Amino acid sequence: MIDPRVAGVGLTHFGSHPARTSRDLFAEAGLAALDDAGVDPADVEGVFYGNFMGEIAEHQGHQGPLMAEAIGVDAPATRYESACASSGAALRQAVQNVRNGEADVLVVGGAERMTNLDTAETTEALAIAADDLYEVRAGLTFPGAYALMAAAYFDEYGGEREDLAEIAVKNHANAVGNEHAQFQREITVEDALDAPMVADPLGLYDACPITDGASAAVLVSESYADEHDLDAGVAVTGTGQGGDKMALHDRDALAHTPAASDAADEAFADAGIGTEDVDVAEVHDCFTIAEVLALEGMGFFDAGEGIRAAAEGVTTRDGDLPVNLSGGLKAKGHPVGATGVSQLAELTKLLRGDHHNSEHVSDARVGVAHNAGGTVASATVHVLEIQE
Repeated sequence: MIDPRVAGVGLTHFGSHPARTSRDLFAEAGLAALDDAGVDPADVEGVFYGNFMGEIAEHQGHQGPLMAEAIGVDAPATRYESACASSGAALRQAVQNVRNGEADVLVVGGAERMTNLDTAETTEALAIAADDLYEVRAGLTFPGAYALMAAAYFDEYGGEREDLAEIAVKNHANAVGNEHAQFQREITVEDALDAPMVADPLGLYDACPITDGASAAVLVSESYADEHDLDAGVAVTGTGQGGDKMALHDRDALAHTPAASDAADEAFADAGIGTEDVDVAEVHDCFTIAEVLALEGMGFFDAGEGIRAAAEGVTTRDGDLPVNLSGGLKAKGHPVGATGVSQLAELTKLLRGDHHNSEHVSDARVGVAHNAGGTVASATVHVLEIQE
């Protein structure tokens, strides 16, 4: 089994793009990835594309062929939907296809249009990733769901809103200088604590924004990279996927994410690494509490120990485990179908040394991406490593 190489990556600016369609956004990201890779579109054998709410936001289903056409690729194309983990799921399938020899060159990515809906409409659209019968019809939204998870965490382990504010401050600081980020400005703990409450205990700065954007990457086999003399030194060496019960009330506990644990266990075993080998991570911080749950779920911290990681400097850019150097979903933005591959793109650039925060992880050789769907009923984890 030969691990696929990341030959090139591409991202749009994440933010509000009212005059653009998802196919337009994906064309920009996909063509940028092909250009970065130095790969001819005629060599691409398939497109793996993540999107969540295209039918609602753009009245457009069956988006795979549209996206292949948008980047000049004449090959089979499939859309993957796993809520906010849609392109993480697409990435996992693409990695497996290169590994098993079915393809030498694939484009993987995702896109989402969201800001063409107003806030209430977007909230309703996102809610279809929850259990409609038992959660949505009872009035639960995702801010409310993650507030329940945060409250359960505080009850079980302790923690305060100030601890969550430190995560928001960290990720906003990381986004400064990221040309793709929606919010390229710093905030203070006081800004976060004084912001309007969204769903107690989560305030406005505990939540990621509503975002338009697209991401893409070109995966190639090692033999293709060698034959075409590609500069593709980063490989995807581990992939894992986990699942959990859809509705919160059916779970054993709200302060744990076993889907992330299962995905990480599989990905780390696949790569032959442990948490101690990881130099940098991009995790799914759709809400600040989600970063805590992700890091604990993957085993970087014991349960109840991750809440203070940002405040104590462990996960800041100069800490022992820098987390979300892109700015994360929190500040970079969260076009849901694009997020999983955008994490891959950010980590690839961090490991290659051409990321705006590369100087903080100049010796990094191993990165981990964690992408979650809904209230982590779905999760994917991927390991990236520098391969000489």
